[in-house]
Amino acid sequence: MPVRLQRKARKNRVRAAQRKAAIKRLMFMPLIKRVDVESMRNDFAEKKNVS
Repeated sequence: MPVRLQRKARKNRVRAAQRKAAIKRLMFMPLIKRVDVESMRNDFAEKKNVS
């Protein structure tokens, strides 16, 4: 295989990997653990009443 085609193939693989990484980065959603939903609701209710 000529050098130019090898270089092009390598570049295509790198671009695909970068694209996949960017998509993963954008779609990443951190896990929410140990969140007390009731206390959050109370906090928002208190802030709403103060305003």
